[in-house]
Amino acid sequence: MTKTMKIAFQGEPGANSHIAIAEAYPNAEPLPCATFEDALSAISSGEADLGMIPIENSVAGRVADIHHLLPQSGLFIVGEYFLPVRHQLMAPRGATLADIKTVESHVQALGQCRRIIRKLGIRPIVSGDTAGAARIVAERGDKGCAAIASRLAAQIYNLHILAEDVEDEAHNTTRFVMLAREANWAKQGSGPLVTSFVFRVRNLPAALYKAMGGFATNGVNMTKLESYMVDGNFFATQFYADVDGHPDDRGLAFALEELKFFSKELRIVGVYPGHPFRATFREQAD
Repeated sequence: MTKTMKIAFQGEPGANSHIAIAEAYPNAEPLPCATFEDALSAISSGEADLGMIPIENSVAGRVADIHHLLPQSGLFIVGEYFLPVRHQLMAPRGATLADIKTVESHVQALGQCRRIIRKLGIRPIVSGDTAGAARIVAERGDKGCAAIASRLAAQIYNLHILAEDVEDEAHNTTRFVMLAREANWAKQGSGPLVTSFVFRVRNLPAALYKAMGGFATNGVNMTKLESYMVDGNFFATQFYADVDGHPDDRGLAFALEELKFFSKELRIVGVYPGHPFRATFREQAD
């Protein structure tokens, strides 16, 4: 008998992470977790085989503080998935837009739907996640309380959609990374690849500038670079980066070698296929 793959996510049934799992792994069993830390712990302990974690959104920016959690967890990125996000304004059945006084959702979703919130003049209330907000609104049964969540959440919690696709921007898309206990590097030459790594430069003048120089001189395209503090120290900064290519590619190998020279820490956290969605936002060459 084949074992069903379990994939952990932060949130409740009907969350956008749940939808991403259903689309990317239709035969998997989603495992809801209260927090991102709980989801990562489920992967580390073996309770889940993978994790589907949102990392950034095209409107609101960083979603999960995965840049901080990933190095501590010891987990690895084995894939990515891009999900166009469509938010629905929902309330208990029988409610109308005129009845709504408050709207609950995850802080990111509220930030992605500012226009309709202002237009309706309703008060936003931050909840742990979108689907959890839908469940709470359904259980409360107050027609003055609405939620912003997915169409799936409306179905699960039997809520009425008062306004469809209320996100501010049509391009609203969330990027997810799939995490696993073991590294599983994609094969070199198997198609467009992404290499993700974290590093911490030495405390030297212009160390970051010099560390980054190797990527420019070796023609490596860096698609993401973010910094964050280490242990609350304003002068100890760790970086997370995504680049195109495989670490064994000649140019990237030289760039990483140069980066290592100027870094006190360097860890590759994943080498995985670039999702086809990336091809839709390539900038035109000058």
